[in-house]
Amino acid sequence: MKIKVLLVSLVSAVFAVAQNQDQRAENLLEDVSKTLASYTNIAIDFSYELINRKEYIKQKEQGTLVVQDNKYLLNLMGIQQLSDGENVHTINTENEEVLIEPVDTDSSEGLNPSKLFSFYKEGYRFSWDITQPLYGNRIIQFVKLTPIDTYAQAAYLLLGIDTKTKHIYKLIEVNDNGTETTLTVRSFTPNKNLASNVFVFSEADYPSYYIDRF
Repeated sequence: MKIKVLLVSLVSAVFAVAQNQDQRAENLLEDVSKTLASYTNIAIDFSYELINRKEYIKQKEQGTLVVQDNKYLLNLMGIQQLSDGENVHTINTENEEVLIEPVDTDSSEGLNPSKLFSFYKEGYRFSWDITQPLYGNRIIQFVKLTPIDTYAQAAYLLLGIDTKTKHIYKLIEVNDNGTETTLTVRSFTPNKNLASNVFVFSEADYPSYYIDRF
């Protein structure tokens, strides 16, 4: 399951100020990258909300994600998706189906969950945005990301960063069609003691499932 993340550019009235803001944003993102790169793995619980006011659509779900290197295990909206770094296994328990397809490393359509904490390193311009205080003296600084690709489907992306821990707290995407999706991290656990087979798919565990390979 891919989470799309493409954005609109931000125009500043004073170019010198804009340069300063962009440098602050770049420095903060670099701190985030260094912090996240220091972890062996990352496990999060998150909420995922989709809103389209024009179509009167509002959907909210809870999910979990475990990431280690280029591997991940995602649970969202009743679907489990497991990637061993080579193939993605999408497991639909309700329909008793498993879809197996190669990891698409060339796609620019969206975001692979294993890249959730590093996607912003390439393909975006960024600028300093609003600051949001939270309970417990937490401060969330937002960075606005703008895709270099002028044909991006989304309007913009806001990346909320905890200024103390340098962890990603929130990811907001606003599409040109009026759809807004928000991913909020409810818990963040680095360096978990994972089972050796957590990213391994075994057909024997799904004897009655229809398995479709691409």
